Amino acid sequence: MRITIDTDAGTLSRDGEELGLLTPEGFEELSRLWTTVGWQQKYSYRFSWLGRPIIQLPEDIVRVQEAIHEIRPDLIIETGIAHGGSLVLYASLLRALGGGRVVGIDIEIRPHNLEALQAHELIDDIELVIGSSTDQEIVDRVHELARGAERVIVLLDSNHTREHVAAELESYADLVTPGSYLIAADGVMRDVAHVPRGDPTWAHDNPITAIHAFLEAHPEFELVQAPQPFDESEASWDPTHWPQGWLRRREA
Repeated sequence: MRITIDTDAGTLSRDGEELGLLTPEGFEELSRLWTTVGWQQKYSYRFSWLGRPIIQLPEDIVRVQEAIHEIRPDLIIETGIAHGGSLVLYASLLRALGGGRVVGIDIEIRPHNLEALQAHELIDDIELVIGSSTDQEIVDRVHELARGAERVIVLLDSNHTREHVAAELESYADLVTPGSYLIAADGVMRDVAHVPRGDPTWAHDNPITAIHAFLEAHPEFELVQAPQPFDESEASWDPTHWPQGWLRRREA
């Protein structure tokens, strides 16, 4: 693909097709390119939340906080912990909204991350579960922790292969309450398979392929846009690492 930009003329073309630089279509093309280059440069590794690295795009952080404000869950479950920034984000928002619990699952937490999380002022609102998110013992334990929760959001952000995400979707979808969200992160892998930090297999082995297979078997879920209660923009595309990652459980 060849993109040509002339800032003096205000033009942008893609493979000879004129899109216009200052148009919604131009913004989308530039945003896709920015997202790809930013992924290669590990741009999302520059952000933290209340002291813990979060490794998410700011755009995705803003969208997920709107989902939490909308649903006001009493339980948020996330697979994949890394440095714990996302868990701290969710715990801080739930505390601001009146309370709730966060459960984080990971096959391993590095000692320095575990120590920092255990020392964090929000740790009392966070339950850490160590083990593979798809092991039946771990799945059963998380279901037990979710017992009694009235409004539940689930986010999948661990191993991003099609097989693993498919197993996580099947394991935790039943915990998502009607009207709430099941979110699978990092579908961007499909779009960055060709860059040096990527892997060619990601073009077909990624969360998006797992999501679409899951939706075919689970009509109780639908693919939706991330929450956007305020929008005065002409643009219709968001920079995101979670494309096609937002599923909503239909109301009963």
